[in-house]
Formats: sequence, C-alpha cells, structure tokens
Amino acid sequence: MSPVLRMFIVLGLALFPALAIPDPGSLRTGCQTLDATDSSARKSLMQYVCYYSAPPGEPAHEASTPGQLPGNLPWTPAQGRDLVFSATQSVYWVHLHIRNSGTQRNLWYLKLNYPLLDEITFWQTGHDTTESLVTGDQQPFSSRGIDYRYFLLPVTLDAGETRAITLRVHSSGALNVPLSLETPAEIIAGSNHLTLTHGLFYGALLVFAVFNLLLFFSSGTVYYFYNAFYMAALGLFLFAMGGFANQYFWPDSTDFANTSIPLSLSLCALAMTLFGRSFLEVSAGTTSETALKTQAWFCIGFLALTFVLPYSKTIVLNTVLTLTVISSLFIIAAIRWKQGYQPALWYLLAWLIMLIGGLIYALAAFGYLTDFLAREALMQFAVGGQVILLNYAMVQRWRLLNEKLLAVEHNARTELEFKVHERTAQLRSTMRELEKANRKLSALSLNDALTGLHNRRYLDNIFPELCAEARRTGNKLTLALVDADHFKRINDTWGHNFGDTCLQYIAEMLTRHVKRPRDVAIRFGGEEFALLLPGTDGSGARKVCDALLADIANTPLTSPDGTEVRITLSAGIASLGDGESQNQLFERADEALYAAKNEGRNRALLSETTEA
Repeated sequence: MSPVLRMFIVLGLALFPALAIPDPGSLRTGCQTLDATDSSARKSLMQYVCYYSAPPGEPAHEASTPGQLPGNLPWTPAQGRDLVFSATQSVYWVHLHIRNSGTQRNLWYLKLNYPLLDEITFWQTGHDTTESLVTGDQQPFSSRGIDYRYFLLPVTLDAGETRAITLRVHSSGALNVPLSLETPAEIIAGSNHLTLTHGLFYGALLVFAVFNLLLFFSSGTVYYFYNAFYMAALGLFLFAMGGFANQYFWPDSTDFANTSIPLSLSLCALAMTLFGRSFLEVSAGTTSETALKTQAWFCIGFLALTFVLPYSKTIVLNTVLTLTVISSLFIIAAIRWKQGYQPALWYLLAWLIMLIGGLIYALAAFGYLTDFLAREALMQFAVGGQVILLNYAMVQRWRLLNEKLLAVEHNARTELEFKVHERTAQLRSTMRELEKANRKLSALSLNDALTGLHNRRYLDNIFPELCAEARRTGNKLTLALVDADHFKRINDTWGHNFGDTCLQYIAEMLTRHVKRPRDVAIRFGGEEFALLLPGTDGSGARKVCDALLADIANTPLTSPDGTEVRITLSAGIASLGDGESQNQLFERADEALYAAKNEGRNRALLSETTEA
C-alpha cells in the first residue's frame, strides 16, 4: 500500500466519526483527535476537548441528543483547562474524538472525576452505531453501569477505529467536569491508591469519634459527646461530597442523595457550635455566649429548611452558615486565649487550619477553583490536622482541670493543717493521735531522714528479694555489716549534733565507695550500717570494705572545740551459701562484725563458713 493511499485512509477514518454526529464546528475550532494509545496525549486530554454552554432558551439547552444540536454550534476548545463552572442553569455539551492507532482492539475508560452532577449523558458514535449512557445523581446509582463513585464510560476501539464522544451535563449546583482517559490498569492503580487514602482517613475519623463517645460515657463530660457528634457529621458530609454515601448508603434514593449534603453540613455547623461552647467554657451572659446560642438556633433552622428549599439554595445557605460558624469560633477562641484560657490556643490553631481548608474546598466545590480532587485531598489533610489539634486541646484542657483539682486539694489540705495546728493546744488527744500517725508514716518511709540512706524497713523489704534472686540465678550475694567504733564516746564528748555530723559523714563515705547501680547502703541502727552487694563475692566485698575503712580512718573531722577526730569502722562480711537462709547470712555477718570488734576494731573480717 502506497504512503499516499495510507494517508487518505487514516484521514478518512479520522473524519468519519465527525460526520456521524452534528458537531463539525469541533474540528473547525481546533479540537483535534486524541490518539488513545499515546499516554502523553491521554495526560493532555483537555487539549482535545471542546465544549459549548447552552443557556436556557437556546435550542442546544432543550436538545436531549447530539442529533438535535444545531449544525453550526460554535464549540469552544478547552485548550488544556479544566471545565469548571459556578452554579448555572445552562446545559453544557462536551465533545471529544478518540482514535486507536494501535494494531489491536483495546479498552479505555473516560473518567469524570466529580461525583455530584445531577444529569450526565454519554454518547459514543463510531462507524454506524451510537451508544448512550444516562446517569447522574438524579438516576439510581446502578445506572452508572460500573460500581464506582465517579462516572466511568468504557471506550472500546478496534485497531484504527475513531469514535466521537459527546457529553450532556446539567446540574443544579456547581459544575465540575474534570475528564481523564485511562487504561484499566491505570484505573485500578488510582482506585487502589484512593481506597487506601480514604480508608485511612475515614477509619481514623471513625476511631476518634468512637473514642470520644466512649470518653463521654465513662466521664460524663459533655464536650466529648459534642466532639464525637462533630466528627461523625463531618465524616458524613465528606462521605457524601466524595460520592461514597450515594454509592453505599442510599444508592436508590435519588432525592436524598443531594439533600444529604446540605443536611450533613448543617449538622456539622450545629456540632461545631455546641462543641465550641462547651470546650471553650464561655461564661454565661457574655457576648460570645449569646453569639453561640444564636448560631445554634440558626443551625437548627437551616437544618429544617434543608427539607423545604431546593438543593441549589440550601447548599449555598448552609455553606455560608458553616463558614460563618468556623469564623466566629476562631474569633471566640482568640478572645478566650487572650483571657488566659490556655487550651484555646490549640483550639484556635485547629480552626485556623479548618477555616483555610474549608474555604478552599468550598471555592472548588462551587466551581471557582479547578482540580477538585486536589482540593478534596487538601480538605482531608485540613480535617486530619484539625482533629489531631482538637484532641490535643482536649488533653491540655484535661491537664488544666487536673491541675486545678490538685490545687484545690492542696489548698484544702493546707487549710486543714492550719486548723489542726490552730487547735493543737486545746486538743491534746488529737495531737497525740496525729503524732502517732506521723510515727507510723515515718516507720513506713524507706529512707533515713538524717543520712539519706535507705533504712531498716527498706532492708527488710529488699533483703529477702535479693536472697531469692541469688538462689534462683546462682549469682553471689554478699552482706557487710559496718559499725562505727567507740561512737558513744563521740556523742558523750562532743554532743549528739557532732555525732549526727559523723553519721552523715559515714553515710557520704559509704555512698562514695558503693558505686554499682544495684549495690545498696543502709543505715539500720544508730551507728550501724549495712551494705548489700549483689553479684559480689566475699573477697570483692572485702576490698570494698578495706578501701572504705582506710578512707574514713585517714580523713579526720574537726570537732566543735577544734579537735581533730578520726573515726574508725569495723565490718563483718558474709556471702550467701547454698541452702542458707537470710537470717543465717545476717547472723554470720554479725558474728564477723563482733569478731572484728574483739580483734581491735578498725578492720573488716570475712566469715569463713562459706569462703573456700
């Protein structure tokens, strides 16, 4: 076949669909045929689209099929721009030529990525046949043919075949016609991605709503209920706007499909108002409280009007109402923050994000911004940020309330103590009971008040545990009992104050030499101390004690009369033996201590019973 003949055949195939439908102006205005096998051309689909806006009264407005359109219709090339129009009574006709330049039959899907269109009719014209699909929100969901929230038109082209696709679009609200031509694989990949994204978003929103509802039932705090109410209403609104509610909740309720959107929007506004009033703790009688009450009644009124007025009016009214509520809550939160209510800061940031996201989303939904899908994703991001900030604000509010409760408790305790002390002289019996209670509290304390070391009670608690652990694991456990030599002489000579200083000094030395995290220094008597050394055998404990005794003996203290006083210690050491009880271990350490005393003091002796 010659190249010239091949060129005429291709040209004829390209022109044939144009002759099959009455819109020759599409080619004259520069709308070219799209090669469906070219992925870059598919991505630039809007470069190949022509459209015509038919206002009421024109023949094209009354036309119900492409064959009824005037032959000289002035089609306008989209020139790469999305077809986005604000609320209008016009009927929009969209026209596109698609060619399969491949060598085999293939399937593509023309996808209209906006679910909220009342009436859409697709026509495919190729060869001598014309196929049509009538769908939209005013039709049952099953009319779409494919169970998908967006509108999908399957386009099957034979090798070399060209088809003309015409759309008739009419809607009572804003009109978005974002078109794309995709392969089945691309449709599935995009659907999987959106399924994951929307699943995570709506799942998280549901979890937060249920969590707040459970908090309400457990605590009785009403703003948890209002927050759950708000997130449920907001989720329903976005679910309806995204086309999911029409797909899953009421696929056969064509009238309620549109009504559900302004209805859920007014519920959102009411929930926002109730939650804001409760959370911000707006004082009764203030301007803010009056404004929020008025808003709540307006929300209830607009909710009732949703069932009376047409969708085109209620969606505008309820959108204005919702944006007004968001703005007023933002202002009231700023006022409460300036008044010193700290949780209002996070509430303020939450509504700032919501105000920006909601305004952009509203402009896209009403046809003033393009790329509705991107605005939907932005709205979900804004809602996610707001939900996180609102729940964090509730955490901060709970923390603030907890601090207030603690402050009240502290003030009450202080006041009670003051009254007790005030009546001490008159209520001796009460004082004795209080002193007895204080002694019990002191006995329960685990630290020695003078030296800061653990006390005898702590020894009684920890000693059995360490012995059991040593028997279970086979690790060494060594006990060293340390006693100050001739300590009574120090008290008798320089007084108990200096004696306390010496005890504190001994405790400091013990702490300095007992360095391992699990080693424990204990004061369990007047000048009696104990060292519990897990994981240390007798010889290791002997080194520790020798170093301790040498350090103390070589460091003199100055008494109140200026005399240098050297303190010496005696130590008895014993390691836990096989089958030995804690009492036996303590007795052996005590016997070693007495032996050290009898041999002249200032020395550490190791019990020989368990040492090899």
